[in-house]
Amino acid sequence: MVEYRIDRRSGVATYLQIVQQTKQALRMGLLEPGDRLPTAREVVEATAINPNTVLKAYRELEREGLVEARRGLGTFVRATLGTHPADSPLRGELTDWARRARASGLERDDVAALFTSVLKEHFEGDDDR
Repeated sequence: MVEYRIDRRSGVATYLQIVQQTKQALRMGLLEPGDRLPTAREVVEATAINPNTVLKAYRELEREGLVEARRGLGTFVRATLGTHPADSPLRGELTDWARRARASGLERDDVAALFTSVLKEHFEGDDDR
């Protein structure tokens, strides 16, 4: 099951953080069709956010066809995204690179900025992938 981490300083709306984290879990193969998402109550208890925020995120995911709400049972994954890059041999290379970046003194935000700039350079126009 996915555990949401809310970064109140990110400038990204809380419901969008839930949507993004769910999509990332789908891409990584951490969530599969048939899996149940945490209930709104479970998310609220873990993150101290408003239940309506969770419900808004789940509605957005449902609108995109990724999940479906089943009355009295919860919200379940309908579809997956991507090709499960968690299984890719490139993951090991990326892990090694991240270790080297950290060892060289780069902070998390520095690494994120560097990686984002490289993504833009190589995937320009592919924002929905």
